[in-house]
Amino acid sequence: MGVTHDSLYKWLATGRMPAILIPAYELACGCHYVTNWLAASGGSLVVDMPTGRKAEGTELLDMNSSCAAALQLLTTFYAAPQAADTEATLAALRLHLEQVAYHHHNVAQYATPELEF
Repeated sequence: MGVTHDSLYKWLATGRMPAILIPAYELACGCHYVTNWLAASGGSLVVDMPTGRKAEGTELLDMNSSCAAALQLLTTFYAAPQAADTEATLAALRLHLEQVAYHHHNVAQYATPELEF
């Protein structure tokens, strides 16, 4: 990252790391906790970028199953909000949104492919 360990520990202790160094820090650590936290605290959903490969049938079946599960939990929630498991409903909806966003971006990338080097 081009900084001394003293600076890094100071930033971690105070929570005041320069934003320009976040990608280098996450690359060195092998995790994206800072980016995920920044996105979540801003009310955004973090979705992994598609690899551009063709979806397999099992992936599409999984997406269909997660949609059905999310709709079932959502129906239960709206029928009786006090009795519904809100954490499970939120998790199912989040999973379905991530899967749909992944395929949405994959299709969009097909329309405007990246240059191959």
